[in-house]
Amino acid sequence: MNDHALLTEINARRDDLIALTQDLIRIPTLNPPGQKYREICAYLAERLERSGFNVEMIRAKGAVGDSDKYPRWNLVARHEGTRAGDCVHFNSHHDVVEVGHGWTRDPFGGALEGDKIYGRGACDMKGGLAASIIAAEAFITLYPDHPGAIEISATADEESGGFGGVAYLAQQGYFDPDRVQHVIIPEPLNKDRICLGHRGVWWAEIETKGRIAHGSMPFLGDSAIRHMSAVLAEMEAYLFPLLATKHTDMPVVPDGAKQSTLNINSIHGGEAEQDTDYTGLPVPCVADRCRIIIDRRFLLEEDLAEVKAEVTGMLERLKSTRPNFEYDIRDMHEVIPTMTAEDAPIVTATAAAIQRVLNTRAEYVVSPGTYDQKHIDRIGRLKNCIAYGPGILDLAHQPDEWIGVQDMIDSAGVMGLVLVDLLKV
Repeated sequence: MNDHALLTEINARRDDLIALTQDLIRIPTLNPPGQKYREICAYLAERLERSGFNVEMIRAKGAVGDSDKYPRWNLVARHEGTRAGDCVHFNSHHDVVEVGHGWTRDPFGGALEGDKIYGRGACDMKGGLAASIIAAEAFITLYPDHPGAIEISATADEESGGFGGVAYLAQQGYFDPDRVQHVIIPEPLNKDRICLGHRGVWWAEIETKGRIAHGSMPFLGDSAIRHMSAVLAEMEAYLFPLLATKHTDMPVVPDGAKQSTLNINSIHGGEAEQDTDYTGLPVPCVADRCRIIIDRRFLLEEDLAEVKAEVTGMLERLKSTRPNFEYDIRDMHEVIPTMTAEDAPIVTATAAAIQRVLNTRAEYVVSPGTYDQKHIDRIGRLKNCIAYGPGILDLAHQPDEWIGVQDMIDSAGVMGLVLVDLLKV
């Protein structure tokens, strides 16, 4: 059987692909706090069981974020072949970020307008999940006696680190290289791109300390906010210029992410913010605490210990020169960069499929931010993993997020041909 037969079968499922994507968007799996996770897994379980998959629904009991009110549910579906062979696994996260402001359409309506399906999670990444299901189902229809196995997973909490999803499954052995040999994560990185990995990340909280006093007599206190202003000034004068000199040979996109970066996620000091319905005035106090959270993205060429030392060294210099300067720094989250080799089997198979479907050479890229490849690599010890899927990365987390139907069809075609190649039918 040739490529044409499989691509024709996938294209014939266009209406099914649209309906599936719409149904997934209409389940508002918002994270935080973690809504409707069981509902979307149950929906997928029913469908995939009809397609001949053996399905497990797995709660990440005790994982970060898991609670009885908001349990972290995951789905793993496996279609066994009739003889020995490799396992190809498609992993998609089912959680979506907050809606935010600026929408002109129902964020959970799944409206189809021309070639575009709109909704929160359409691009990131329910469209990719739907495309992988269509690809697998079409392949099984044409090759019911295929060797090896096909797996599809829908996992929790990628948007908040993936600890209740892929990390938990990896800890349980679901990504053991003896069990799974090839992984595609259908993140939205454009249908002609193969994402080999991602930069590293270190999140930390920095707190400056002061002494409370009456706001009319600030000289009797010590403002933690003023101390934090010195930290921010030192970042502007020293740290940001230093990071601008650090560049990578990783093919990170966009170009601005080819250097080391730091973002100040949040800042808070002094009196706690009141509820929106509070109508009183604040009290006059000198702030005795001020906190910021920093998001440092680093490169394959950098060492995490040195990344941390740049910040702590800056804080120690301030402590030695600024009167009464006291601080604490707390690690919150860290991820080591990862990048799959261009000659890895999953990479070469996907590149060949892109050439056959799109008649173009695949572009190799690296993501500026992390995604669940980190857990498959670092916990699962499975290196043969990439991100490849439909959608435009810039649309992720935006108002009026959308996914193109033809992009999903084309990406499903690529995924289907990858199965043909790697399962050797």
